[in-house]
Amino acid sequence: MDGAGRTERTDRAVGAVLGSAVGDALGAPYEFGPAGELSARGAEMRGGGGWEPGEATDDTQMAVLVGESLLEHGGLELPDVFDRFRRWAAAGPKDIGLQTEAVLTGGDPWDLAAALHFQVNARAAGNGSLMRASTSAVYFAAGGREATMAVARRIAALTHGDPAAWEGTAVLHELVRVGLAGGDPLDGVPEALAAVDPEQRERYARVLAPDWHPGLATEFNGAVWPCLGSAVWAVRTTAGFTQAVRAAVDLGGDTDTVAAVTGTLAGVRYGRAAIPVEWTAPLHVPLPGFGDRVLDAEDLCTLALRLAAGPAGR
Repeated sequence: MDGAGRTERTDRAVGAVLGSAVGDALGAPYEFGPAGELSARGAEMRGGGGWEPGEATDDTQMAVLVGESLLEHGGLELPDVFDRFRRWAAAGPKDIGLQTEAVLTGGDPWDLAAALHFQVNARAAGNGSLMRASTSAVYFAAGGREATMAVARRIAALTHGDPAAWEGTAVLHELVRVGLAGGDPLDGVPEALAAVDPEQRERYARVLAPDWHPGLATEFNGAVWPCLGSAVWAVRTTAGFTQAVRAAVDLGGDTDTVAAVTGTLAGVRYGRAAIPVEWTAPLHVPLPGFGDRVLDAEDLCTLALRLAAGPAGR
């Protein structure tokens, strides 16, 4: 890859990580609200619903924990990732998914906790593994489709026992890989679907189809497949980063996570420069359980650049 190609790749990597965070923070005050509320209120990064202006939620906090573990260990150490999650959950973050909280606070070992929870509850297809995937998707992209999708499943399985969550996270990893290689991430949908487990392929093919829209969803967008489908729809039907993320928030429901996933895809598609400074200036990411650490936009950019170097860059 020549210098220009490397520059474009790192710009898109920063776009993915930073874009996910700003989507998260933009959508947080509207979580579980009605459709169209962002447009109706016209309030962006002004806080609300218990969130400070520009404050990122558990979506970004967990993504940072994954990314920092990868960098500190030079690769994937699942017990370490789980321990970081558990330390964070024990510190009482403002927001944490019910399923994720149950897995992380139940006292079971890292390699059994999610599976045991799924056996008992038979419900674990939330979007909680999808929301945190921007950092790992950037880090593992250079390994190719099979490798990045495989590792996405392993990270997802730390907290989600349902294979639907694994496959959705794997698809997002692959779309980010396509974007970092210089393509349109949505062009990667057909080959990503072909690599999805056959038992999960039909539901993902349905929500990722070009003619699908969120009005056709049969489940709440807190589930992993309509969340991913809504994010792809938001990017597909708009012409820029801000339009895509605003469209995601205006869907209502699980606004922070749908917008975070949309921000990942739109960020890798349009790059860092497409993210407006009025959204990045107030952005901040507290890390409960890790002292008084609070990351800002520049910290996230630095994290993304280090992640973009991949395992060979440690």
